[in-house]
Amino acid sequence: MSLSKFADKNQDALYVVFRILVGLLFLQHGVMKLFGGFGGNAVELTSLMGVAGLVEFFGGLFIAFGLFTRLAAAIAAIQMIVAYAMAHLGNGLIPIMNGGELALLYFAALLAILAFGARRLSLDNMFFHRETF
Repeated sequence: MSLSKFADKNQDALYVVFRILVGLLFLQHGVMKLFGGFGGNAVELTSLMGVAGLVEFFGGLFIAFGLFTRLAAAIAAIQMIVAYAMAHLGNGLIPIMNGGELALLYFAALLAILAFGARRLSLDNMFFHRETF
């Protein structure tokens, strides 16, 4: 079986793995900011970093479980492009040199999730039998 045939045959399963991984990895950044987990430092919820932590934690959770997926991806993508502009762009234009490659990678992944939605194995599909938002 060619790689193309394998990908075509398994595209739904591969996308679910992608969506869940992106959601869980994004959630970890929220855990770092909100709870000080994974070697992070807890921040004030009312600070800009606290708001970012809330978006990362709940956005990642919603994306991983496929609940209000497109809305969560849109909010998270906006956060990532704002974070890139605020925290990295002032250090130069090249992402690998300004430390912003992860923010841009999340931005790209979140745009893909925004475009494709939750699809199969999602709470959106289970509860609403359709994509929400």
